[in-house]
Amino acid sequence: MVTRIPIPCLCLVTDRRLCNSDPEALERRVAGAVRGGVNMVQLREKDLPGGLLLELAVRLRKATNGSALLFVNERVDVALASRADGVQLGEGGLPPEAARKVAGENLIVGRSVHSVESALAAEGEGADFLVVGTIFPTGTHPGAEPEGPRLLSRIMDRVSIPFAGIGGISAANVGEVMGAGSSGAAVISTILAAEDTEQAARDLKSAIDRAWSRRSTGVTGRRS
Repeated sequence: MVTRIPIPCLCLVTDRRLCNSDPEALERRVAGAVRGGVNMVQLREKDLPGGLLLELAVRLRKATNGSALLFVNERVDVALASRADGVQLGEGGLPPEAARKVAGENLIVGRSVHSVESALAAEGEGADFLVVGTIFPTGTHPGAEPEGPRLLSRIMDRVSIPFAGIGGISAANVGEVMGAGSSGAAVISTILAAEDTEQAARDLKSAIDRAWSRRSTGVTGRRS
């Protein structure tokens, strides 16, 4: 593909409920987060019908264009219609190879996984990128048992495609995520619920970059 995953990556996953379900407010918050260093945005609004999802995708395409990649959750058709960069598939959703049949090489195909086995399967089916969780306790999925950074370490030893951890990640603990082999982090409320999304993104991206630099110079003893 022409477009590549930025590494290290900071992915913002949307939840418009944190913006009072106001699409304009979400667009403003995303734009601020991109200014602060977010280089991937995943539009994840599962309850929206196709037409409204497309409208929101077009808004976010304007907010991210030239500065951050845009992924649409599950909907290959909406991703293509909005000229997004990729589609993010759930672990039990459309297989990556099926998405590729529809999108060809026009979209990066991401896959969300929760185990080493699912990560291996996703890579074998042609996924370009993984989002791995749940790493730490999170209010977004209160019933999910966090796996901790050890899951990232196990996946790093088995797959060759880039992946980002998700779940309860903040500037305070993202160093553990990066040290375990992750190519970045995906967050929701850490940025979207912040009073200043630009500053929240800047703080988190700075922590990611510091951890990546330490790893790249061999300080952590993990491969980059």
